[in-house]
Amino acid sequence: MVALRTLDERRAAALETICELIVPGSSRVGSVLYVDALLAGMPPEVQAHALEAIDALGPAAEGGADALAERARTPEFGFIRALACEAYYSDFVAPGSEGPGAWAEIDFNSPLATRLHKDWSYLGIA
Repeated sequence: MVALRTLDERRAAALETICELIVPGSSRVGSVLYVDALLAGMPPEVQAHALEAIDALGPAAEGGADALAERARTPEFGFIRALACEAYYSDFVAPGSEGPGAWAEIDFNSPLATRLHKDWSYLGIA
């Protein structure tokens, strides 16, 4: 597995729970690794905001979908939801993760999409 660059173990676990509740299947494809890589490239103030959002939503996510839903209208939820959706629906599958990616699950198989070679090197993920 690729090492995390921004998230510590506690935040990675919280983010995995949050992402899975928002976008089922996120855990299976390793969305946390994608979000961690995005965070590593963000300006420090945006990165700090993301970490604060994870900290704010983590306890609610531990309470399950209903508890997290109570936070759905907060800026923190909107920010993390955007990251979770991007991580999953970009069709990212982390090295060593089970897959399949989102495109297979949602049957997104247009001729152009099926020929696309996904390159995550811009994130520092081989």
